[in-house]
Amino acid sequence: MSRSRTALLAALALVAGASGAAYAVVPGDVGTAAVPCTVDYKVQNDWGSGFTAAVTVTNNSAAKSGWSLKWSYAGNQKVTSGWNAKLSQSGTAVTAANESYNAALSTGGSVSFGFQGTYSGSNAIPATFTLDGATCNVDGGGGPTDPPDPGTPGTRVDNPYAGAKGYVNPEWSAKAAAEPGGSRIANQPTGVWLDRIAAINGVNGGMGLRDHLDEALRQKGSGELYIQLVIYNLPGRDCAALASNGELGPTEIDKYKTQYIDPIAAILADSKYSSLRIVPVIEIDSLPNLVTNVSPRATATPNCDVMKANGNYQKGVGYALNKLGDAPNVYNYIDAGHHGWLGWDDNFGPSAEMFKTAATTEGATVNDVHGFIVNTANYSALKEENFTINDSVNGTSVRQSKWVDWNRYTDELSYAQAMRQKLVSIGFDSNLGMLIDTSRNGWGGSARPTGPGATTNVDTYVDGGRYDRRLNTGNWCNQSGAGLGERPRANPAAGIDAYVWMKPPGESDGASKAIDNDEGKGFDRMCDPTYTGNPRNNNNLSGALPNAPLSGHWFSAQFQELMKNAYPPLS
Repeated sequence: MSRSRTALLAALALVAGASGAAYAVVPGDVGTAAVPCTVDYKVQNDWGSGFTAAVTVTNNSAAKSGWSLKWSYAGNQKVTSGWNAKLSQSGTAVTAANESYNAALSTGGSVSFGFQGTYSGSNAIPATFTLDGATCNVDGGGGPTDPPDPGTPGTRVDNPYAGAKGYVNPEWSAKAAAEPGGSRIANQPTGVWLDRIAAINGVNGGMGLRDHLDEALRQKGSGELYIQLVIYNLPGRDCAALASNGELGPTEIDKYKTQYIDPIAAILADSKYSSLRIVPVIEIDSLPNLVTNVSPRATATPNCDVMKANGNYQKGVGYALNKLGDAPNVYNYIDAGHHGWLGWDDNFGPSAEMFKTAATTEGATVNDVHGFIVNTANYSALKEENFTINDSVNGTSVRQSKWVDWNRYTDELSYAQAMRQKLVSIGFDSNLGMLIDTSRNGWGGSARPTGPGATTNVDTYVDGGRYDRRLNTGNWCNQSGAGLGERPRANPAAGIDAYVWMKPPGESDGASKAIDNDEGKGFDRMCDPTYTGNPRNNNNLSGALPNAPLSGHWFSAQFQELMKNAYPPLS
């Protein structure tokens, strides 16, 4: 899964400099650089007197700290409401300006918004759009200067998220929309979790993999669309967390290959789906355990020792990368933990090496890896702005605070960028992209600090200013006070392909008490709000919400809390 680039793109990358992004061109697209922007305008629903539309703007010029898109209607269309942009209209002229949370638009970056309108007569798509005064191409308009479609089957793009809308899982969307206030986010793209063999064909009458891919084709229309799949069924899965144990025993690697990965690979290879950008996230929360939770560590568990000895995590990940990566429209991302797990010196480098071992096992190569994802289904803040790792208070380093505890990183953005650099240095592609799961790391609401903490000592300084309000970064189950984070978007920062919602908000991390089930899921005390902890969270209370259902099941109270504490806030 190599990322071939043309000489033109290389030149553009030099111009882009530190932004780390450039417009992804394909062979033969000489002259693409002259196109300052592209607009994908799609009418999603039209009922004769009104409509909803989705707009994606891709910026091919210099990075922007704010943006304004303008167009005019030929008919009598009127915009009545919108989301993810500030919309205004004067006569036939419409202006869509950025919100505070999506003001940054990098070179090659995209931003999406939507709106509802009314009309009578015809509802033609506007002929011309301007971005900050520059005339854009209308995607699919067929004009003489239109660049070739970057999603043409067989053509690999540098960033599958750029210029594409995300697949909205109808099953999750319906649950979100049924919640009071949930319609505000029910249209967001989330990951589709294939957490057992039965999920391939659908569990309890639900959608299977082909159902999701068929629905993705319907949602795609004539534009570009990515669909995210969480590949999550390793033998002896999640050896240190009972709540997410799986159906396969530690030695069932052959069953994993033949009954799980092979059927998925066969479906993804179907030419019917070749126009989709398919993003598998490979086996979250497993490989890092082979570094942090094995003997002689104090955090070791017998199950993790077994998985390190038999090598089935590495074999399973390598096999999945090799088989799934055969399809040219599949973009594999490996899970790389989060800063509160792997940010210490004795975890960081060894974990990167472990990822490379897995990526070069069972026929896989580093070219089968398009990127890595951090913070999947976790709560670590995207960016701590009230203190840095280099600060000190009265001569004491922030690293010595109880919260940071000698970690090298304070947040996920700095960790993801550093991990990317490390992975490239040991042989992964220099154009490697990172994803950050921001589905539950907003930490907004009344408890969100508005500035640094008191400088009485290093702990008051860090604790008073940190956005992440957990008792310890080792707490991971249904965290009290958490909120929705940044909405999914492409190219948000250097080296980052996208912010994503891989964990669907509202789905439980694990049950608060033991519940009999046929899903192979155990009871983990870290999901019990009365649990006083273990060495992995420095013996703190778990911080978990009460009355939680099994992992993956709908948890209304958590969903409501996530919306209440969203940052950026929901409107």
